[in-house]
Amino acid sequence: MSEQLSLTGIFNSGGLIAYPTEAVFGLGCDPDNQQALENLLKIKNRPADKGLILVAADYGQLLPYVNDKLIPQDKRFEIFSKWPGPVTWLLPKSERVSSLLSGSSDKIAVRVPAFEPVRELCRSLGKPIVSTSANLSGQVPAITAQQVRDQFKNAVNFVLDQSVGGNKQPSRIYDALSGQQLR
Repeated sequence: MSEQLSLTGIFNSGGLIAYPTEAVFGLGCDPDNQQALENLLKIKNRPADKGLILVAADYGQLLPYVNDKLIPQDKRFEIFSKWPGPVTWLLPKSERVSSLLSGSSDKIAVRVPAFEPVRELCRSLGKPIVSTSANLSGQVPAITAQQVRDQFKNAVNFVLDQSVGGNKQPSRIYDALSGQQLR
């Protein structure tokens, strides 16, 4: 229990966390903490205009970040039929979304994964978390906690020492409104 309390405290105070996802380790932070977002982009050496993904336990956690009323009814079935699962959707963003999350887009990338450890992490933190691969930009993503520690040293405040899922590929990314596959 003390590990969870320290993880929650680190997350809530703007710290950076590393955690296992379906295929690789992810780096994350509180999506509402501007300083944490800046720090995450800085340690990854990632351009801010690329944007970041949010992962959540369920769609309800994503509602503050998504402009739900702009999603046509005919697109909803396709979106929700792929979740939970390895599909990231670009959805219209709400006004509260930082440009550090959405990059240069008017949409935000969101996913409800099938990998239960990530969903449980979001439930325990009470909100979605930023999810970007745990690697320096252009490098191979970490697939173990030790690889995260080796690559980032003390720049990551908490590393959840668990195994990644068995997926060999990262999530597919689709624009929900156009249907275009981006990854």
